[in-house]
Amino acid sequence: MLDYRFIVDKLPEVKKNIADRYMKADADGVVRLFNRRTELTTALQGLQQRRNANAAAMKGKLEPEARTALIEEGKKYKEDIAAVEGELAKVEADLEAEARRIPNMAHPDAPVGKEDKDNLEVKRVGEPTKFDFEPADHVKLGQDLDIIDFDSGTKVSGTKFYYLKNEGVFLELGLIRYALDILQKKGFTPFITPDIAKEEILEGIGFNPRGAESNVYTLEDEGSCLVGTAEITLGGYYSNTIIPREKLPLRMAGLSHCFRREAGAAGQFSKGLYRVHQFTKVEMFVYCLPEESDAFHEELRSVEEEIFSGLSIPFRVVDTCTGDLGAPAYRKWDLEAWMPGRNGGEWGEVTSTSNCTDYQARRLNIKYKDEEGKNRFVHMLNGTAIAISRGIIAILENFQQQDGTVKLPEALVPYCGFAVIGKKGEPSR
Repeated sequence: MLDYRFIVDKLPEVKKNIADRYMKADADGVVRLFNRRTELTTALQGLQQRRNANAAAMKGKLEPEARTALIEEGKKYKEDIAAVEGELAKVEADLEAEARRIPNMAHPDAPVGKEDKDNLEVKRVGEPTKFDFEPADHVKLGQDLDIIDFDSGTKVSGTKFYYLKNEGVFLELGLIRYALDILQKKGFTPFITPDIAKEEILEGIGFNPRGAESNVYTLEDEGSCLVGTAEITLGGYYSNTIIPREKLPLRMAGLSHCFRREAGAAGQFSKGLYRVHQFTKVEMFVYCLPEESDAFHEELRSVEEEIFSGLSIPFRVVDTCTGDLGAPAYRKWDLEAWMPGRNGGEWGEVTSTSNCTDYQARRLNIKYKDEEGKNRFVHMLNGTAIAISRGIIAILENFQQQDGTVKLPEALVPYCGFAVIGKKGEPSR
């Protein structure tokens, strides 16, 4: 979250940022609570000083009447201190709750807009794939090739679940290893993370674990949730920790299942693998010094571009508009792949990378010692190396052939063990 003093000192800018993000938060309320906390803290300190003076006076030689008066005065101080402490505790709790609703400040260059149509394209790699036949979407391809089974997934688990089978299994595993090999060469430490995290970790990262708008599966009576991304578990790894300055930056790569309710997600752009309740993802995460976070944001973006360039998948990069930023993000780049089977051919998001500055670090209490020995909050960044389900969409739709088979990108062949996914009853080769 934002620093309280920053909210007070930059109130007009904070309120404009909330409006630009189309979010609801009461910055004026935060200022009122902050000022009230200051008043109560000052009053409490005054009462404590007078109580201490009263206690010191009690140690002297006193007449009975004077001692009785001091005792009564001491009782009154005790009552007043308890009352102020009670109000102060409530004000502090309310202050934190209100401040957590205020989003991070957006980068000054982030385009102002309400939704993804307002995002700004900044780069394009490759051109949309063209075919001399009518291309199929990944749903038909997956079913015809017998590598994705949506019907059985719905029967066994419900809508938006699926089975991968046959070559689909090796395609997922190949994409995972392909991405991890690239990340390990770039100094990322690989992790397989838990699929469950405590609610306070989700809240610290910026996810809402409860309520109608939550996209999270909560575990009944456990105080924990299924994670929607390894950003949660990698970001919580150093919670309540002071990281030695010489260990920064920390680059982490987390492999995890991701679980999302996708409540309200419907329509043709949600069909098949595009929005599902469970998928596998390789996530990048960085802890760094504040002055380095802009550079690391560019590094994460370049890694995403390298991964998809290596797969020969056409994509574009967009600068995400203020209304489409998550609350913790200062700036976010989205990478959108060309999906020929999507409404006759459209761009679809496959990765994103966000610089969250110190917003998450304040909530999770993650610091480092600066050169003067003072504790400072680190900056935290995240980026999707590859969301496997959407990677599969892009591969199937861009590399389909007229006979209904799918030719794999050359970079994946060593990982999968075959170059072409054959039709049912035909061996892959």
